Amino acid sequence: MSESNPPQNGDDTKPEAKKSGLARFFGRSKSTDTATAETQSAPKAPATVEDGLSKSRSSLLGKIGDVFKGTFDLNDDLFEELEEVLITSDIGVEASLELVERLRERVKQDKIQDANGVVAGLRAEIATMLKPAQQEWNVLHQRPYVMLMVGVNGVGKTTTTAKIAKQFKDQGRSVMFAAADTFRAAATEQLQEWGRRLDIPVVAQGHGADAAAVAHDALTSAIVKGTHILMIDTAGRLHTQSDLMEQLQKINRVLANLDPSMPHEVMQILDAGTGQNALTQLDHFKEAVGVNSVCLTKLDGSAKGGLAISITQKYQLPIRYLGVGEGFDDLQAFDAEAFAAALVPDLNQA
Repeated sequence: MSESNPPQNGDDTKPEAKKSGLARFFGRSKSTDTATAETQSAPKAPATVEDGLSKSRSSLLGKIGDVFKGTFDLNDDLFEELEEVLITSDIGVEASLELVERLRERVKQDKIQDANGVVAGLRAEIATMLKPAQQEWNVLHQRPYVMLMVGVNGVGKTTTTAKIAKQFKDQGRSVMFAAADTFRAAATEQLQEWGRRLDIPVVAQGHGADAAAVAHDALTSAIVKGTHILMIDTAGRLHTQSDLMEQLQKINRVLANLDPSMPHEVMQILDAGTGQNALTQLDHFKEAVGVNSVCLTKLDGSAKGGLAISITQKYQLPIRYLGVGEGFDDLQAFDAEAFAAALVPDLNQA
């Protein structure tokens, strides 16, 4: 086992090329070390949920606007059109049918007759449907609180792990990383670089090492050091790769042998751009390793933000975070009301 701790100030031995790969998350360029304060631009404000959902909002509101063009009657045909709009906006068939049925009842009960009234009703029903995804999260009830980070290739798992860790650090909590992606040497190097930047120790072994052994060593170290949160970064894998899925199951077993309650959190990172295919991924990971929370990334890169609704309607899992931009602080805690308001504003605000 090797446990790398961040170097002391001034010990910056990483190649400049590697620094630049992470520079955008820390507001640094290659020339940052020599730039003067006068030439540095002001830090960019973190992206909001509204920013992250801009493409989804524009697409959805455009379709809804078409439904209400000209004169209209609040009849079965109109509600069927709204169903189609929701389904084609990646909200999913089951969730869309449930939303429209709820909306029918609301329109009837509240005697709604105008387009914005219908849209406001839809927004309220979306917020209600999303409430199960907004759950209290107490990571201090166990020490260490052990998180297993899982997902397919390319969803931004390692970067998202680092972003979440930064939020924990900002809240005054101690964090440790376990580099359990032992298939790619670059993956360990990437996590170690994040650890260096964030002042977080990283437990790692050599390329090709047993990922479960890395997790075991990291947990042992975290217990000894009294670390608040242990985040285990795993290799990206397709749900069809049975050998790699079995590796995740082995990590789970090894952790549970030390403490049956571990891991406390199995968080799946999902790319919003995959749309309804993300549900298939979640099905398989949930069955294999008991996924019990979700982080939805890359919302700003697609018009498929409605995926959050179908995930909640089907699984009732907490959505811990939303990735709403490329910046290091562009990670927002999930809030049902804020999400619904950002996705479905009034028609005249689209």
